[in-house]
Amino acid sequence: MNLLACPMCRHFPLKLYVFRESIREKNYDVDKPFCDLYCAKNNMLIDKNKQIELDCDECVKHDILSGIIVCPKCNRWYPIINGIPLMYPHEKRELPKIKKIINTFLDKY
Repeated sequence: MNLLACPMCRHFPLKLYVFRESIREKNYDVDKPFCDLYCAKNNMLIDKNKQIELDCDECVKHDILSGIIVCPKCNRWYPIINGIPLMYPHEKRELPKIKKIINTFLDKY
């Protein structure tokens, strides 16, 4: 989420909604803030000049398996399926194979 922008309108940051995730048991020791531009967990832009306490070591353990990414500017949404965000532009979403994948996602959620 730290690097993703809407492929249609180029807006950044995007909003994340998690439906299903897995959490790794491994401990990570990451530099803080781990995300240099945007923290999706706390829904905030990172300001390197401000001293804020973020739980980055815990956050990096989370793998998003299913969810959606929404652009607050143009209201387009992009599904996350099996951990992969499908950020196709509108015309590619109409391709039969992609349309089937997205429809299956919609039926499930």
